[in-house]
Amino acid sequence: MTDRAGRRSALALLAGVGLGVCASALVATALVATGWAAPERFSNTEGTRGPAVAASSTTLLPPRIAPLDADGEQDNPDEADPITGASGGVEAGPPVSLPGEGKIDQSGELARGSSPATAVPGGSPVPAGSAGANPAGQVSCPTATSSVRSASELQQALDTAQAGDSIKIQPGVYAGTFVVGRSGTASAPIFLCGAGDSVLDGGGIKEGYVLHLRSVQYWRLVGFTVRNGQKGVVADATTNSIIQGLTVEGIGDEGLHLRSASSYNTLSANTVRRTGLRRDKFGEGIYVGSATSNWGTYSQGLPDRSDYNLVEKNVISETGSEAIDVKEGTTGGRIVANVLDGTGILSADSLIDVKGNGWIIEGNLVSHGPGEGIQTHQILDGWGRDNIFRTNVVEVDGDGNHFYIHQPGTTNNRVMCDNRTSSGKAMRSNVTCVA
Repeated sequence: MTDRAGRRSALALLAGVGLGVCASALVATALVATGWAAPERFSNTEGTRGPAVAASSTTLLPPRIAPLDADGEQDNPDEADPITGASGGVEAGPPVSLPGEGKIDQSGELARGSSPATAVPGGSPVPAGSAGANPAGQVSCPTATSSVRSASELQQALDTAQAGDSIKIQPGVYAGTFVVGRSGTASAPIFLCGAGDSVLDGGGIKEGYVLHLRSVQYWRLVGFTVRNGQKGVVADATTNSIIQGLTVEGIGDEGLHLRSASSYNTLSANTVRRTGLRRDKFGEGIYVGSATSNWGTYSQGLPDRSDYNLVEKNVISETGSEAIDVKEGTTGGRIVANVLDGTGILSADSLIDVKGNGWIIEGNLVSHGPGEGIQTHQILDGWGRDNIFRTNVVEVDGDGNHFYIHQPGTTNNRVMCDNRTSSGKAMRSNVTCVA
């Protein structure tokens, strides 16, 4: 979320086309429609927010808290914990144990062997060791080992799940909030599967997390609907898990949130819409990591290393804030082939905001940017850098930048020249693109 003076006044309710279709099909159609002609140099908006500069290669600085967040960022400072009822300046949710040692090497990356997982979801959307993956990179639900037909049966199944189990949610409405606290293994993940008419309903936009994964590994959540809670699906200290094909809608704050060192996960082909109904400021579609103001709660005062996560082929619309928000402290993730519609955003001025390091943002279809399309921000020294933006199709409503890079001379963020507009007009950016 951003709140820079003079920028939010430009935000307004925007008319646009809803994108409730299959993400992969719409991306493919859009890319064909644009023609992907030979890339042009960007139109340079030099002078509007600083001169355009080429990408730099400065050395990574050690993280240090800046006197004031550049965009006034905070995570839900006024909401009560849905479990304890406490409030007082931090995001809802209890502290959780963090997996692994979280050792940091000199480059600022997680040191080899310090993470609970070994595979980075780079070339494949399914981490190594996944079961049930099909050749297209999506997981398929195996034959159910149990079926549930009521909320109490669902929570009991989650409480007693064993590695290799496959839980089927039968069609119906399951009222309440649900907690996952048991783990699968690399060779035997636990599946929780349903269809669109299998609905987990939290009971209200102030009523806690509809589905909460707490310190678990190797889960596969596939196909069902999550609605009507303060938050949709929250993963704390969760690794090597896949959230695929869910519909997350009617949510008070953010839709899907990876937090508290949740790493090596995949969010794929989900539909997220109508978030921020409680407070639009906190209504991100997909949220990775935690703001510095909450590191004391969620990562023992250290950066929330929710690293090496893949966010792909999701369709996100009608959000109160950014469609995808990547926090400072996160490293090495990918945002790929998502379809994002900014129509109606009230409390953000971009659809993707990257404050972490070493992320790749590619092949996304971004429409109706509320002021701007894609941004980076350096909230802390040493963060918001070394990110790559390529082959994205971006449109904004108005004359703002398609790409805005904060502190461009020191962050080594690279906006490639193969990014395009769907209209064929020149891209606007405060930096010069890289061929």
